[in-house]
Amino acid sequence: MKLGLQVSRFTWPDAPASTGATWRALARNADQAGLASLWVMDHFFQISMVGPPELDMLEGYTTLAHAAAVTEHIELGTLVTGVTYRHPGILLKTVTTLDVLSGGRAWLGIGAAWNEDEHRGLGVPYPSTRERFRLLEDTLKLAHQMFADDDSPFEGETVRAERPMNHPQPVRRPPIMVGGGGEKRTLRLVAQYADACNLFDMGLGPEGIPHKLDVLRGHCADVGRDYDEISKTCLSRLTLDTGAAVPDGVRPESVDQAVERLSRLGEAGIDHVILGMANDTDPAAYPLVAEVVRQVS
Repeated sequence: MKLGLQVSRFTWPDAPASTGATWRALARNADQAGLASLWVMDHFFQISMVGPPELDMLEGYTTLAHAAAVTEHIELGTLVTGVTYRHPGILLKTVTTLDVLSGGRAWLGIGAAWNEDEHRGLGVPYPSTRERFRLLEDTLKLAHQMFADDDSPFEGETVRAERPMNHPQPVRRPPIMVGGGGEKRTLRLVAQYADACNLFDMGLGPEGIPHKLDVLRGHCADVGRDYDEISKTCLSRLTLDTGAAVPDGVRPESVDQAVERLSRLGEAGIDHVILGMANDTDPAAYPLVAEVVRQVS
């Protein structure tokens, strides 16, 4: 099993003056702890599940590019980009640039988008659910074409590109993650176009995940895809006990407790757990994280 880190809060002490230094230290700590991946949300306002919209939120790809410059091994992605936020061709050029500058460490994390408030707040069109899924499928098709250095005209249902040239090409074709567990559309798109799915441990748990993976397995059979080619990821939480204070409502775990809990996700079929840490800016957490990484891998 691989472990990754998702960072969803940027409201740090002395921000914004301290934000760059805090982010660089966090990224280095995650890299040196042996975490496989580092993810940021691709939102423009903070989401309601984390806090009020006025809390600090950094633009995702600028943030990942900054992390790329101070890390060596950790892979980088958004969890996940709303397909409405950027024109598909520009999004794919952006991900390719991140891949080239990081030496082949970028992911394309993408989904159908949902946060209407930030769309309206910033003047971004927010089409119907049906239209967003049509746009998502077109973007996935275009990604395969542009990442394969095919600049022939692209004609999708919602996207037309006369010459989708993408030079330089990625160092490594960015793996594609489609976020969400929708059984009719989202998991079908995973089976057709993606290298990874992303489910939510919170709410599903080890008991609910196998059903979602069975649905994915069925879609793979329908489209002739090898189910085992797809990485099964989920978003979970981890706060290891360093002795320091943590936010109210958070229960720190020992290394042994964390390993036992994460092992249950592995038994449910997950091979890459992406963790939100309440104490992700605490340097004392990362030696403990490294030990969890060692044991679960």
